[in-house]
Amino acid sequence: MPDEASLRVAIIPVTPFEQNCSLVWCTETMRGAVVDPGGDVDEVIAAADDNKVSVERILVTHGHLDHAGAVADLAERLGVPIEGPQREDGFWIESLVEAGRNYGMPHCRPFTPDRWLADGDVVSVGAQRFQVLHCPGHTPGHVVFFHAGAKLAFVGDVLFRGSIGRTDFPRGDHGSLIRSIRTKLWPLGDDVTFVPGHGPASTFGFERQNNPFVGDDVVG
Repeated sequence: MPDEASLRVAIIPVTPFEQNCSLVWCTETMRGAVVDPGGDVDEVIAAADDNKVSVERILVTHGHLDHAGAVADLAERLGVPIEGPQREDGFWIESLVEAGRNYGMPHCRPFTPDRWLADGDVVSVGAQRFQVLHCPGHTPGHVVFFHAGAKLAFVGDVLFRGSIGRTDFPRGDHGSLIRSIRTKLWPLGDDVTFVPGHGPASTFGFERQNNPFVGDDVVG
């Protein structure tokens, strides 16, 4: 994980799915954002307090319950706006109560983002700026957050170390996912470290060499 002077990250595993909720902050301002608070709001707030970070917004990669289930609760408790995902994931957000009931996560509630995101948008975290990339496939409205200076990306469930996101959910599309990875993520650079929605971080270069689903020797 990059330890850039201007940017820091803490990972807080949340929900029974061990989803990588991320607290990311600007060290110049000590203002930060929470990426994908799927649950365990008390632990997320405690991480911010422990690191003396003032959370100014919530960023959402996509609408699945393990990533978005506690967004409404956290936004209310902190009084901060919600940015993301892209609006094609609205149907997932609307179904959060039912999804939470099915998976024993009664905290899940729908929400309306203060800002739906689109490809090419920019979101701020303190004095830092993240580029938004629309990367459909796992879900139709999935977005990725990329910080060029730190060479760091939060990719949600698009890509994992040694794997890729599932596409068997409603409106998932395998071909779109592969295109998103190869045309949106790979051009960012082999030396970019990414934080996936589950499991350990990796780099795009490592995945191009070793990923059995989307490596260069698999997809020409």
